[in-house]
Amino acid sequence: MIRRFIYIFIFMVPLMAQSITVLSYNIWNGFDWSKDTVRHDKTVAWIKSQNPHVVALQELCGYTEDKLKTDAKEWGHKYSILLKTDGYPVGLTSKRPIQLKEKVRDGMWHGMLHGETFGVDFFVVHLSPSDVNFRIKEADIIRKKVQNISNERFILLGDFNALSLHDKEAMKTKTALLSQHRESAKSNKKGHSNLRNDAFDFSVMAEFLSLPTVDVCYLLMKKRDRFSFPTPALLGKYRYKQRQDLQTYRRRIDFILASPSLAKLCTAANIYNGENTRLLSDHYPVMAKFELQ
Repeated sequence: MIRRFIYIFIFMVPLMAQSITVLSYNIWNGFDWSKDTVRHDKTVAWIKSQNPHVVALQELCGYTEDKLKTDAKEWGHKYSILLKTDGYPVGLTSKRPIQLKEKVRDGMWHGMLHGETFGVDFFVVHLSPSDVNFRIKEADIIRKKVQNISNERFILLGDFNALSLHDKEAMKTKTALLSQHRESAKSNKKGHSNLRNDAFDFSVMAEFLSLPTVDVCYLLMKKRDRFSFPTPALLGKYRYKQRQDLQTYRRRIDFILASPSLAKLCTAANIYNGENTRLLSDHYPVMAKFELQ
């Protein structure tokens, strides 16, 4: 009888579902290069309260491996990897060991980090904030990297600085943002532009979706709630002088894109654009939950 029980247990364990949550967050200049300790402490506390299993971070400015490891321990993660220590790094932390697959910097504006944890390949990205043509080149590099893996379970996540066709209808009302992009393009001495053919571009995200991947927030969120930038933390800075400006320039540029087989296991997805995160960063965090087998 005992032997039979052991056999049943061994064969049933791999079939049991495990719920994991995945968080992506642009923390805005590494909390002002570590000078904004108040925002740092509140953000770390908020991440800890969400108890995610995997965290992908962008703009870890001024971070070292040890600093990221220290923060990760605060929200219960023993494992972390950092892309670089200069510029605008991305990072990945997890409750389980992370296998570093690749650090990609050549041909990238900020770089991409590829690691595996929980049996899932994670591609943490932060694409160019200034030029659509550069983002297209980055998308091509990343697409080829993803196509070379054998794992059917993968996630692309981070700050894409790009617009999705899923949000095309919402962007039709963003005439002020379109005008601002046009003005920036005219005045940019390097010829950078966030527009293509003088209009909003959706081709970058289309390339990722055609891998194929699934935009889990699009599937599981209401249209009116799908925005990740800007936040009230930007009031008084740049062009965001009053609350109305935030809504005028509001859009979604932060994504969690899951492989089709993994997307089927996604039970929840949300952009936390409420009161609790309004002043933690200039971006809102994105989180998704998966029931892995």
